[in-house]
Amino acid sequence: MKNHMETALKVNGLVQTELNLSIEDFQNVTDAYQVVDITTLMPGREGQAITLEGLLALCQPSAEAQFLGLHGTLDDFHASIPLAAVRERGLIQYAKNEQALDVKAGGPFRFLIPDHAACNTDDIDECANVKFLDHIEFTAERGFDNRPEDEDEHAALHAHENTEN
Repeated sequence: MKNHMETALKVNGLVQTELNLSIEDFQNVTDAYQVVDITTLMPGREGQAITLEGLLALCQPSAEAQFLGLHGTLDDFHASIPLAAVRERGLIQYAKNEQALDVKAGGPFRFLIPDHAACNTDDIDECANVKFLDHIEFTAERGFDNRPEDEDEHAALHAHENTEN
């Protein structure tokens, strides 16, 4: 089993620079893209993150990249969302209390969208906040997405999650 300190976030697809980012890489991202306390943007959440803009600066997606594929292998959860809708508000959480984000907190990484309803698109919902994130893929077209498609599926997913916690 991999130690969480060895875990990296894979970033690939339509990018100039493919990445495998460790917690140390996230900590070294310039201060302009750091969110030292997520609570200021998402009350009730704790931890450190970088903005999606910070990730974009590192990987430099091509103009053809219109979608962001968010993949969590641990729970086989995948979301493909329009990049433009989350470009200015998306966060990648990498730590809590300055320690690598534990699986119990949704680690190794978490994609978060503060006030997701403000994105004004049906493609962005609470389930676009992807936990257990280990891979981000930039694509021209919508990619694999297995989020619930209706309210019943959505309720069942969250009921299942609550029985596991």
